Amino acid sequence: MKKLVVLILLLIGQQVVASEVSEHEKKPKNVILMIGDGMGPSVMKAYRMYKDNGESNVENKTEFDHYLIGSVNTNPNDRDGNITDSAASATAYATGIKTYNGAISVDINQKRLETVLEIAKKHGKSTGLVATSEINHATPAAFATHTDSRRNKLEIANQFYDNQINNQPVTDVILGGGLDFFARQDRNLVSAFQSKGYQFVSNKTQLEKVKSDSKKLLGLFAPVAMAKKWDRDENTPSLSLMTDKAIDVLSRNPKGFFLMVEGSQIDWAGHGNDIVSVLSEMEDFEAAVKTAMDFARKDKNTLVIVTADHATGGLSLGLKADGKAYYQWGVELLKTFKYTPFKIIELAKHSGNLAEELKKASQIKLTADEITSLNKVDLTDDRTVYYVLNQLISNKTYTGWTTSGHTAVDVNLYAFGPGSNQLAGHRDNTEIGQFIMSLISTKGE
Repeated sequence: MKKLVVLILLLIGQQVVASEVSEHEKKPKNVILMIGDGMGPSVMKAYRMYKDNGESNVENKTEFDHYLIGSVNTNPNDRDGNITDSAASATAYATGIKTYNGAISVDINQKRLETVLEIAKKHGKSTGLVATSEINHATPAAFATHTDSRRNKLEIANQFYDNQINNQPVTDVILGGGLDFFARQDRNLVSAFQSKGYQFVSNKTQLEKVKSDSKKLLGLFAPVAMAKKWDRDENTPSLSLMTDKAIDVLSRNPKGFFLMVEGSQIDWAGHGNDIVSVLSEMEDFEAAVKTAMDFARKDKNTLVIVTADHATGGLSLGLKADGKAYYQWGVELLKTFKYTPFKIIELAKHSGNLAEELKKASQIKLTADEITSLNKVDLTDDRTVYYVLNQLISNKTYTGWTTSGHTAVDVNLYAFGPGSNQLAGHRDNTEIGQFIMSLISTKGE
């Protein structure tokens, strides 16, 4: 009798597993691709240590850790060597084809490449782009526009409207920074979008009150890029809120949707060797990932893919200082920062005292020589003061950097929802784009 009970329980267990596998094999109706720009593996480790509550010797899991399934190679077309920029990598994710650095969804011969967003639109799905940079920056641009150089920002802004399918712009929901590129003297793209039925919003309150029947939405929340998460005022939405509103609008389409969400400024912080801003922007991006995952878990017909376009800065958690290699990383000091170096510098320009503003923003302890050195910096020289401040913070926290540019290391791959198991393992960035295209080009089951 006991053997029979055990056999029955085993069979039930097998049926449960089989059911889960079957569920994951379905083709999803919706696909959400989330790109943490510059989010290399060392950034993930730094953020996990930052979020850890210190209650045990085992670090607390982040939202990302539950969904890790592999890694991604990000090399561009070898014309530019083996380290990509955001434009080439975003083009690979958007089109499934490698190209040269700086290219926005054109191939190495500058021939236009069809994007996954355009394919989704042709199949009757709704489409969306969300970013904390200006929305016409390299990564979001690669999904909706085509040009030989990412520097053609006015042309890219124009294409957000001019690139149309069935007399409608290809992107139904556009949320991010970049108002100055869209509301210009030579051309008012905001008015043009409104003429096509888009609701326009420019602050957090307006976004929260978006009409329940809205199907088209344009939100531009800063003249160029949005402020860092830790520096934002009450008028600026979080990446999580923008993601939530985008999903809310797009999910009203019974045919489904494609949405790309970028945590844009993790990369910018890496370029500046600014560990404080890295953590700020990772916190913003993690909350957005949770928003997307919560929707997918409830919806059961949405695939969420989270990855990076490349790593930035060559971050190392440990630094040889004063001739000694310390076996520690100063994460506890980083936990005391209330806002980023950008706000510290802004406040210092009014007070004239950079050292005092740094101490107000954190629990950092400065020597007399360090105070003197900081207060000698020319506060009108933005590049120099940013460099000096970040170098000091890095030294105090034993944070190392190998470059102010990108690196060629593989980035992590996370996924959840129908089809996610098919991405497990090591992938090329073009494979991610090709996989999404294969899902969108066929009907969900």
